[in-house]
Amino acid sequence: MTITIYDVAREANVSMATVSRVVNGNPNVKPATRKKVLATIEQLGYRPNAVARGLASKKTTTVGAIIPDISSIFFAELARGIEDIATMYKYNIILSNSDQNMDKELQLINTMLEKQVDGILFMGGNISEEHIKQFSTASVPVVLAATYDGSGKIPSVNIDYEAAAFEATKFLIDKGNKRIAFISGEEDTIINQLKYEGYKRAFKETAMTLNDAYIIHGDYTYDSGMKSIEKLLQLEEKPDAVFVASDEMALGVIHGAQDLGYSIPDDLEVFGFDNTRLATMVRPTLSTIVQPMYDIGAVAMRLLTKYMNKEQVEEKNVVLPHRIVERNSTKDK
Repeated sequence: MTITIYDVAREANVSMATVSRVVNGNPNVKPATRKKVLATIEQLGYRPNAVARGLASKKTTTVGAIIPDISSIFFAELARGIEDIATMYKYNIILSNSDQNMDKELQLINTMLEKQVDGILFMGGNISEEHIKQFSTASVPVVLAATYDGSGKIPSVNIDYEAAAFEATKFLIDKGNKRIAFISGEEDTIINQLKYEGYKRAFKETAMTLNDAYIIHGDYTYDSGMKSIEKLLQLEEKPDAVFVASDEMALGVIHGAQDLGYSIPDDLEVFGFDNTRLATMVRPTLSTIVQPMYDIGAVAMRLLTKYMNKEQVEEKNVVLPHRIVERNSTKDK
């Protein structure tokens, strides 16, 4: 049988209002009464009804987090940053996988709102007009994490993807490489387009010729990295370096090239993007762009708490710093 606040009040011989004040940490309760009520709660095994409390306070202290794939190391690190800050501010997380499917994303947003969450953290691919309309009409604040909104209407936390891709490509050019390939993620996402723009800018600023044959579209997975490098190494004029849009794909590139008898970095230099734990697990270890995934999640959650608590927000579109970390998949020079 479910123990209710009425049962606790009756057993402790106090009013239900007193039990409520004890449960909610209200200081206006005598120490002896508080002690008696807490002992009764423990004895009966009473658990406050979060839904009922939410109806009374109009807050559920719950945040919905929509993530493309929680099995991905990239998104797992983001989720950890979100969770740690949520715990600090006493929020619970409802986590859902969207598989980066727009219909499922829109459905999950509706589901979160139906569950009366106090806010939503969203991680996805492209932010469409439908997304913006749904976010704009939501009754709770929404913050994007590692997700780019070209309109700038939705609060977000990212890095400068174009600048990061430019620096990665320029790094490979400065090493003396002449035939630098680019293995991108999904073709139609804004973040992928920004990375491509950075790649192109590095060629333009160094007056090097860009070869479209060296541009391959993957899907951020290990398998697509393997398939992409197989295609590139079938070219008559093979690349001498590859900039890869994610670490997971870069691992596929390294292993695919090694399976074909190529030495990394002597025959082919490989540069990744993200600096997930995978970058130090592969051999040779991976040179990459450091995208602070944990920090993006943590800052996004903190930004959301500001909106939920109606605190002042100085910058709604936060851009965190990135940097290059050089490891063994690229030559010393």
